[in-house]
Amino acid sequence: MRALLSVSDKTGIVEFAQALHGLGVTLLSTGGTAKLLADKGLPVTEVAEVTNFPEMLDGRVKTLHPKVHGGLLARRELPEHMAALKEHGIETIDLLVVNLYPFEATVAKAGCTLADAIENIDIGGPAMVRSAAKNWKDVGVVTDAGQYEAVIAELKAAGKLSDKLRFALSVAAFNRIAQYDGAISDYLSSVAFEEEKLAESYVPARNLFPGQSNGQFIKVQDLRYGENSHQQAALYRDLYPAPGSLVTGVQLQGKELSYNNIADADAAWECVKSFDAPACVIVKHANPCGVAVGKDAHEAYAKAFLTDPTSAFGGIIAFNRTVDKAAAEAVVKQFVEVLMAPDFTPEALEIFKPKVNVRLMKIALPQGGATAWEQGRNAMDAKRVGSGLLLQTADNHELVLADLKVVTQLQPTAQQLDDLMFAWKVAKYVKSNAIVFCKDGMTMGVGAGQMSRLDSARIASIKAEHAKLSLQGTAVASDAFFPFRDGLDVVIDHGATCVIQPGGSMRDQEVIDAANERGVVMVFSGVRHFRH
Repeated sequence: MRALLSVSDKTGIVEFAQALHGLGVTLLSTGGTAKLLADKGLPVTEVAEVTNFPEMLDGRVKTLHPKVHGGLLARRELPEHMAALKEHGIETIDLLVVNLYPFEATVAKAGCTLADAIENIDIGGPAMVRSAAKNWKDVGVVTDAGQYEAVIAELKAAGKLSDKLRFALSVAAFNRIAQYDGAISDYLSSVAFEEEKLAESYVPARNLFPGQSNGQFIKVQDLRYGENSHQQAALYRDLYPAPGSLVTGVQLQGKELSYNNIADADAAWECVKSFDAPACVIVKHANPCGVAVGKDAHEAYAKAFLTDPTSAFGGIIAFNRTVDKAAAEAVVKQFVEVLMAPDFTPEALEIFKPKVNVRLMKIALPQGGATAWEQGRNAMDAKRVGSGLLLQTADNHELVLADLKVVTQLQPTAQQLDDLMFAWKVAKYVKSNAIVFCKDGMTMGVGAGQMSRLDSARIASIKAEHAKLSLQGTAVASDAFFPFRDGLDVVIDHGATCVIQPGGSMRDQEVIDAANERGVVMVFSGVRHFRH
């Protein structure tokens, strides 16, 4: 057996080559890889010795040769292929080990020049990978250090690779090439080309939306069904998932997550992550039906549950703190579909152990430190439309007190400002049209997803009434402006004393006048949070 090793990322390559040599495999290699293996005392033949042609053009040409590709592509069962190899003095290559120039990591760096990006486009590597992957019945192709162990295990056990492993390696190889080419396309089609600036030091400006979008996703699991039982579904994750995102979590117990579970869980997790204080978010049908902060997870849950106990039945619950015994004892009394948290104490896990259908998800909170590349890859929201795709930057605007513009005669108190900021944060995660009543770090009534803002206001007050919560002295957030004063009058009639809204309506002054007339505080955020 002959193996050709040519890797950019040399993690584990020496140990892998040593294992191959110990199994009697002949080693071929190129450039830096060959030097590294030789320095470690391994017998290795330079590819240039095989091709009788030196590396040239600063390494741009070294493996693009019939003695390499013929050795990879020849079908061993075809006599005419083997005869052609013999005629031209070409030996077969049975194992290819290649990982590619680090193009993605290069363009992720701040200040990456166009010249650096271009030089990190691998040519020979992908060509060899495609040749080996196409001929998977005869050639094993290794494109990631994570595959080394499985390859050595099979070679030790059987002296060769199984068809199953070779096919799996081939699929992984073509996937890697697709990812690589997609990254190159994304980068080059985003470059704002300026011919007059072309130089080695040229760092091009990049368009936010490339000329071609090549999103890459990896299947996590097939799902039992989709949104409805007659629909099929699967969960995929981004090739480079953002730290702290739902798909990075681990399910500790419970039934398999459904399509709707995952959609609702994502809504709950994204909302709870936005709070610094201990928080709990309860979601039903993609809308928060209870959100609160407290001194700990237990208090936050108790307050969130009070908002709408009816809707909380069978809901999705998310915490941004470890679930301890006290919080677990409170939650376990209710019917919950999914419970998410950064961690669970051993006592909490024991409490839920008998509830075998409850899905417990452990998801690490993001700790910062993501590279600009990781942040950029995950800063887009996507929505399919008929034969098309809508892409937009994520709604990650965070309001601060300095952004607020008080537009009424009455000024907000410190407590009202706290309540307004809390209400605004919740409204961002409620489907439009959204009206959210809040007080003392908890939601008091949520109106979501109505065609009329007026109806959302009425529904929010009805929810509070059913939960036996008083709306006197509450703060209200509206995700978009009040087009008329009627919606404002409804929330004031039910007890609101301060309101936050974006402003920007042609009738802003009419609404401001109404607020002054009714003696309430109104502040403008200057930004809206539609969520469709």
